[in-house]
Amino acid sequence: MPSALAQRPAPASVEARPAPPRRRTQVLALPEARWALAALLLFLLALPLHLLGAPAWLGGMLFAATYVTGGWEPGWAGVMALKGKTLDVDLLMVVAALGAAAIGQVLDGALLIVIFATSGALEAVATARTADSVRGLLDLAPSTATRLLDDGSEEIIDAERLSVGDITLVRPGERIGADGQILQGTSDVDQATITGEPLPVAKQPGDEVFAGTVNGTGALRVRVERDPSDSVIARIVKMVEEASETKAPTQLFIEKIEQRYSIGMVLATLAVFAVPLAFGDNLQSALLRAMTFMIVASPCAVVLSTMPPLLSAIANAGRHGILAKSAVVMERLGQINAVALDKTGTLTEGTPRLTDICPLPGSDLDQASLLRLAASAEHPSEHPLARAVVDAARERDLPLAAADNFTSVPGQGITATIDSHIIQVGSPARLLTSNANGPHIEAVTDVEDTGQTAVVVLRDSIPVGVLGIADQLRPDAAATVAALTLLTGRTPVLLTGDNERAAQHLAAQVGITDVRAGLLPQDKVSAVQAWEADAQRVLVVGDGINDAPALAAAHSGIAMGKAGSDLALETADAVVVRDDLATIPAVISLSRTARRLVVQNLTIAGLFITALVAWDLIGTLPLPLGVAGHEGSTVIVGLNGLRLLRETAWAHQTRHTDAPANTTNLERRDTA
Repeated sequence: MPSALAQRPAPASVEARPAPPRRRTQVLALPEARWALAALLLFLLALPLHLLGAPAWLGGMLFAATYVTGGWEPGWAGVMALKGKTLDVDLLMVVAALGAAAIGQVLDGALLIVIFATSGALEAVATARTADSVRGLLDLAPSTATRLLDDGSEEIIDAERLSVGDITLVRPGERIGADGQILQGTSDVDQATITGEPLPVAKQPGDEVFAGTVNGTGALRVRVERDPSDSVIARIVKMVEEASETKAPTQLFIEKIEQRYSIGMVLATLAVFAVPLAFGDNLQSALLRAMTFMIVASPCAVVLSTMPPLLSAIANAGRHGILAKSAVVMERLGQINAVALDKTGTLTEGTPRLTDICPLPGSDLDQASLLRLAASAEHPSEHPLARAVVDAARERDLPLAAADNFTSVPGQGITATIDSHIIQVGSPARLLTSNANGPHIEAVTDVEDTGQTAVVVLRDSIPVGVLGIADQLRPDAAATVAALTLLTGRTPVLLTGDNERAAQHLAAQVGITDVRAGLLPQDKVSAVQAWEADAQRVLVVGDGINDAPALAAAHSGIAMGKAGSDLALETADAVVVRDDLATIPAVISLSRTARRLVVQNLTIAGLFITALVAWDLIGTLPLPLGVAGHEGSTVIVGLNGLRLLRETAWAHQTRHTDAPANTTNLERRDTA
């Protein structure tokens, strides 16, 4: 039941605030998306008319509209780039499309325009969504806070107006308004958004708390220690923005040579036109030769050399539960040579479960009766550990007894009367204040040494059992770590905000030897930046807000989709939609295969272009034959890239990434 303190109305001086504005940018709100959609619709209207032999003026009008709607923006951007003394490949594509239309290849030119307009729209959407998620992160911090005045009264103010030294009151269930230190009160605080810890942390006077984390059942008085603009959550926003801005420009392979190719093609086309004229050739013949040269030398096949393999790989990966956000992402995934993994929600399921039941000698309880006793007492509690105990009892169909006189003390545990006995369930550090030796201490030590959270059960102040609760390892975690090791040649690193003992235990289960525990978001970023500075291309896999800065800073980032935070999902380059870890090594292998096909296609396209250009320069290449050769090379590289759409392509990757689970996995005890 909410406390009276929590239900107290706000002072009348505080004005009601309107609902926060919608932060997610709509796709069609972006001009790039609107122009690309218009170009696509016009092209789809013109295509059947062209194929069915409709009047040329009708199809021509629709194709012309396609050129204008899809080509004016990249064309204008190309003109602006020319002012900066750079030649943009988009402008080259517009010129090539216009050249194709000038010699009657209207359909080919329109298709080029639509492809480039759609590509630009997708890039704009991805950029806007990332910006939305960064802005949305600010909503985690509460907009208001209750400040205590010197005369003992309260005032509700904007959280951003808090100053260092202010005393705030945080009621049960509220978000903490600023980073600070607890002066009074005890509670369990859910700070998974900051540290990634799977369970709420017991807090007492003297402990540090963070803005945006959620208070449990106790009321807290917190002294502000940092300005809201310098809080941990604000620094996460800043780190994500900075990492996104300073991350090395992501370009497809062909884009890296676009300047040289573009300038060379333009100069060569002008030369092919001007040189024959200088030697007495007639204007029509020189123009025809130059136009043929521009068609056969245009980079259509080169562009298609890159996109079909990568887009096919994206589609195949999407069918199997992993979404790569762009062709650039798919290309970069194949370049990684080091992997950093988060713990909670990535290698583990992110939900605490009962893993051990240890009745103590002399208690006259077996596992079922101990679990029934603890679950009956915990049933009224809303604490995640209590839910884990109650869920385990329900899974075993154990009948629960009625709990009387239930009380809960934050950071300590609960007390209830069950069958005329006073039952206490909670933290060993708080409940076991005496009897420093004995079987109950040994049981607690055994449970904690295996990385579990120990919960002690007392009956009439006498310890009768110990429960072990842990975040469960994903079934495919060890095999995934082994497969990633096989692909990169080095074992992944574990980066986690959880405690050292839990992290080391989990790492031993999956075969990881390099463990970095107790990390805040900035610590993860520092680790990634150090590896990147050492010429390593790091893949970071995570799910939480605390992972987002590292996901942005890394060469590539993959987020777990089911429980992943909005910021992590938007910041990451790819998303594991079904939380199937095995898809991560498979998609890396698929990316490497796609990159090999890109190289094959570039070789094929280069040979065709070289042969056709040489024919046009040395002899007389008929225009229809030049167009046929150009289109033929485009078809060949396109079909070669589409091979990755086949189901067998994914199966081939999984065969190559299959690896046996680490043999050091601890056998799980039967708790039935």
